[in-house]
Amino acid sequence: MAKQLPTRAQVVIVGGGIIGASTAYHLARRGWTDVVLLERNTLTSGTTWHAAGLVTQARGTWGTREIVQRSMEVFQDLEKDTGFSTGFVRTGTMNLATSPDRLVELQHLATAVSGNGIEAELIDVERTLELHPLLNPEGLYGSLYFPKDGRGSATDTTISLARGATQRGARVVEGVTVTGITSSGHRVTGVRTTAGDIEAEYVVNATGMWGREFGALAGVNVPLQALAHYYIVTEAIEGLPRNLPTVKSGDEYSYVKDEAGALMVGFFEPGSYAWAGDGIPDSKGYLQLSEDWDHLGPFYERMIERVPILADAGIRLHFCGPESFTPDGQYHLGEAPGLTNYFVAAGFNSVGFLSGPGAGSVLADWIVDGRSPVDLPETDLGRVQRHETNRRFLAERVVETLDLSYEVHWPFQQRTSARRLRLSPLYEQTKVAGAVFGELAGWERANWYAPEGVEREYEYSFGRPNWFEHSAAEHKAIREAVGMIDTSSFGKLLVQGRDAVRVLNRLSVNDVDTAVGRITYTQWLDVNGGIVADVTVTRLAEDEFLVLSGPATVNRDLAHLRRQIGLDDFCTVADVSGTMAMLAVMGPNSRDLLASLTDSDLSNEAFPFGTSQEIDLGLTFVRATRVTYVGELGWELLIPAESAAHVWETIVAAGEPHELRPVGYHAMNSLRLEKGYRSWGHDISAGDNPLEAGLGFAVRWDKPGGFVGQEALEKRRAEGVSRRLVQLVLTDPEPLLFHDEPVFRDGLQVGRVVSAQFGHTLGGAVALAWVEAPEVVPRGWFNEGQYEVEVAGNLVVARASLSPMYDPKSERPKQ
Repeated sequence: MAKQLPTRAQVVIVGGGIIGASTAYHLARRGWTDVVLLERNTLTSGTTWHAAGLVTQARGTWGTREIVQRSMEVFQDLEKDTGFSTGFVRTGTMNLATSPDRLVELQHLATAVSGNGIEAELIDVERTLELHPLLNPEGLYGSLYFPKDGRGSATDTTISLARGATQRGARVVEGVTVTGITSSGHRVTGVRTTAGDIEAEYVVNATGMWGREFGALAGVNVPLQALAHYYIVTEAIEGLPRNLPTVKSGDEYSYVKDEAGALMVGFFEPGSYAWAGDGIPDSKGYLQLSEDWDHLGPFYERMIERVPILADAGIRLHFCGPESFTPDGQYHLGEAPGLTNYFVAAGFNSVGFLSGPGAGSVLADWIVDGRSPVDLPETDLGRVQRHETNRRFLAERVVETLDLSYEVHWPFQQRTSARRLRLSPLYEQTKVAGAVFGELAGWERANWYAPEGVEREYEYSFGRPNWFEHSAAEHKAIREAVGMIDTSSFGKLLVQGRDAVRVLNRLSVNDVDTAVGRITYTQWLDVNGGIVADVTVTRLAEDEFLVLSGPATVNRDLAHLRRQIGLDDFCTVADVSGTMAMLAVMGPNSRDLLASLTDSDLSNEAFPFGTSQEIDLGLTFVRATRVTYVGELGWELLIPAESAAHVWETIVAAGEPHELRPVGYHAMNSLRLEKGYRSWGHDISAGDNPLEAGLGFAVRWDKPGGFVGQEALEKRRAEGVSRRLVQLVLTDPEPLLFHDEPVFRDGLQVGRVVSAQFGHTLGGAVALAWVEAPEVVPRGWFNEGQYEVEVAGNLVVARASLSPMYDPKSERPKQ
């Protein structure tokens, strides 16, 4: 019998796993009942059906931990609402420390999760064995215990969510395949299916490991790759205790839990392999891959050493099911940057069951309210680079995602696979100078420079890493002499046309209708007043502008800008990032160095701060912009790619008398944090507004025509501010900060660190942190009080300031 579908619906959700069902359920709870969930096979038949059922709260970022907190609420309350069980039982989880490095990692993790209100306790070996007597204590240093973690049934939870949705009026239809997406302009308008078309205001891609192929139907990039993923279930073990804590042993790449009188051992082992890179085949669902004992056997033997009872247990099930993983290990959750009202929830890296109920809750609120209730720049689709959907890139990079899942998660850890993809025009020059490269958005970037005789490699540590002293010297060079940073990876958008100024001014909180040759620092907001971009805009001509963006944000900024260009606007925008190199020449000696290479006048009178000019340099011409991201006198040089090597060599040849030094991104980060300069995606994002972020100075409230988000921002201004971005410096020079450390004021937890590095000039770890007052308070409240930051379980005194502690009046860049 043919399926009967409505011809229109407010929301169409594609994919009947736990995330799709959760989205339908939470939309219905919000009163949006004109919802259709379409599943081409049967509910749970994709990857949900073989989920191991673990519910663990130890996720890597503040936002993804908030997602799991929402999931926990669902697991606890869903049965009461629907009458159908989730099978959830609270057993706890123990993350084992089997090396000193692992113990330090768990100390930092315990601190980070406490900021989300997650209960976690570092326990010794004796207490670990009390909670789980089956463990072999050899080599054990203790564990991090999460008493409120648990486990449940993925199938039961999904069915319960679907029933809860249909009880409120949503429709769940199985056996219907979506074959296409319809859109008009930049907005989705519906779906095409094997049972007819449905008009829709919103479409949700919750198709799991099919998300890449399904996204491609709408021109949306969703980088995913299915990998072989294993677990083993033993025969029943006589006398096995029930509901033991789940054990996760990173150094053995495995977890173990009891299940119906048996033990399940699951693996996040290195050396997995991509499956179906050419595309997930059509099937009736419930895909299962072949056993591979040659691959898995050594890892199982290691777990036998940790849980000796496994040695005598027969194996009932050797299961391999494909799971989708992403290039950076973060799932995709949010609206597609280039297609309004098209939402994606996919690529959950084998944590879909524990994250799915919360992710569906967030998506539902996002759709209903028009903004995410949780700040999640790390899951934003705008971070995706086009090359990341290349199947060969995915096959290399995504395997590494699984390889690293259970390894120690080091600060500043670099990926090693699928490298040398995007090279600066100055790559060879920086390499010769000693660059040690990291990778961002596919770009090879000089993170630090190894002096002659020093190995060009990272040695990871939670203390001072091997590059610490070398980056400190680079930091000092810019503060005291002159340094040169290859910033070619930064995004460059060329905006042209009769209406370019009107489009950009409508988008920007600052006024970009300036004289030719002026640079404007500005934010772009959404209609809720949240910061969706943090950019500079240089006016090159009456009808021509250059927007500079970050390498990881340029795609989302480009998509956002294009959405703002109306049908009647005579305006174009092009990404010209790859056509130009960029060098930041910064430091007190920068003027003298550059003046020796140009006939142009670089004095304050002729070349004031915030202006941009084309100048001769060496044998060619460059665009020089007097601006800074490090807090010192300097110029950013935009150079035609074909002339980049000449400009670098010209500057280097003249550099010795001025104490020129090449400088990497680690030093740039420590320099900008000493000045309190913001970074989108780390310090600020759509969950923050300029008033809270200390960026109100850039807002032109009386600008003709106003700007997107002005009404919401004016309302916030009238209400007052109760949270602010505060600069902190630890008074003890020994501890280091990374991110998510809790911040205390007068003994009460008031916030968290969002980005940090050691401040070599200020003499301690320096951070930007969000601090929240109990109510709207005067600005001075944030500077006052006794501040402390929790570092790996220890409280460290910190100084706090809303103004930058280094050069608070910003006199040095303007000297």
